[in-house]
Amino acid sequence: MHTSNHGGGNAEMFGALLRHYRERAGLSQEGLGLKIGFSKSQVAMVERGDRPPKGVFTPQADAALGAGGALIAAAEKLTSSRVASWFGPFAEEEATARARYEYESHVVPGLLQTEAHARAQFSGACPPLDDDEIEGLVLGRLARQHMLTRKPLPDISFVLELSPLTRPIGGRDVHRAQLHHILEVSRLRHVHIQVMSPQRETHGGLSGPFVLLETDDRRRLAYLEVHTQSILTSEQQTLGRLFARYGTLRTQALGPEESRKMIEQVAEGL
Repeated sequence: MHTSNHGGGNAEMFGALLRHYRERAGLSQEGLGLKIGFSKSQVAMVERGDRPPKGVFTPQADAALGAGGALIAAAEKLTSSRVASWFGPFAEEEATARARYEYESHVVPGLLQTEAHARAQFSGACPPLDDDEIEGLVLGRLARQHMLTRKPLPDISFVLELSPLTRPIGGRDVHRAQLHHILEVSRLRHVHIQVMSPQRETHGGLSGPFVLLETDDRRRLAYLEVHTQSILTSEQQTLGRLFARYGTLRTQALGPEESRKMIEQVAEGL
């Protein structure tokens, strides 16, 4: 597994891809910079592979150049961590998926995390990550969140246990801001967030978290992860069971309005 992907070939490949889409759109480096809020020299450094894209650079450039998620998928390969090497195939499918459903029991899903929460989570990794790895992972995570706002709008659903919503990763202020961010995302008309009542004795997700995708060409995929081991599967029997299980989870969880009230109560208690 790779421990550092930031420099060298991957950064140059990302830069070449960025240049390809920029030239296809008929924009100069300065013109692209004006559109996405970065200087001409910053765009030039990314295109040369001298520096990784930071903050909103990748999702803004992807949208401005009509890259359809290609730059976001490529940015995943830049995240300087051994995690990126096995997460990459899923991220590429996710970038253009028409539907994404996730059940999570332990952590706030990456698509819903604030920058401060993500940084705090990666900073607490065991074994520890170095600063470059943490920065790369945070940037990759933020880039993936373009899925929440891209066009056409995908169908996105989360079923969350209460535990991820009560664990104060990053401390009280970071945690409160994280909960308010989840509430904001829950108001998007194509995003449905449900909380599993902690009073429910049993439910369909006790075997653990999973993510389901329906790709742009109508294929179905499932992503399963435990520690640093992951599976991206298109095996029909597994998919049938997991899609049915997710449907059951949505009926067993609190509705979106009740869920929002529960999240508000947790935030108010901080």
